[in-house]
Order: sequence, then C-alpha cells, then structure tokens
Amino acid sequence: MPISVWESIVVILVVGITIFFTRLIPFLFFPPGKEIPPTVQYLGRVLPPAVIGMLVVYCLKAVSIVQFPFGVPELVSVLAVVVLHVWKRNNLLSIGVGTVLYMALVQTVFAAA
Repeated sequence: MPISVWESIVVILVVGITIFFTRLIPFLFFPPGKEIPPTVQYLGRVLPPAVIGMLVVYCLKAVSIVQFPFGVPELVSVLAVVVLHVWKRNNLLSIGVGTVLYMALVQTVFAAA
C-alpha cells in the first residue's frame, strides 16, 4: 500500500524526533559531573556482550550440520569475524568482511545446484 508524500513526511518527522529524544534523554538524566548509578554502569558493561551473543545465536539457529553445506560457510564466516576482531579490534571491519565472505561463499562456492 503506497503512502502519500505528506504521510511520508510525517513518518520521517516522527522518526527523526524520536531518535533525537532517545539520544537526548541520557544527557538529561546523567549530566556531566553527576555520578552514574552503579546499576547503569553494570548494564553498560554486560549488555553489549550479551546482545552480541544473542545475535550470534539468532544468526546461527537455523544452520543445519546434517545437510549440504553442513554449516561450512557459517563456520568460515564466524571464524573470519573472530580472527579479524581479535586482530584489528574493529567491529565494522570484522562484521563487514564476515558478511561479505558469507554471501560470497553461499552464492558461489556452496551454491545449490
């Protein structure tokens, strides 16, 4: 269902305002010089690895190791991401290369006949 130009503008404005305020709220609750609560500091430490772990599980949940290609493209791509991240410590590089490698493997090397 196509939407009109005005509806598109309203959607863009609402999304822009929402993003602006979600970015602004932490500065209102935790201004410079104010102590950050220990609970928030704890969540800041544990949530990023937890979210990455959940994303890995989500991405690999449907991999079948008993059917062709036996999870090989996924394994190769995950190993590439881990090695690149340990080596370069660059999230964008490791995830980008892993994604491109995976897509290249499933579309060329392991393409179903």
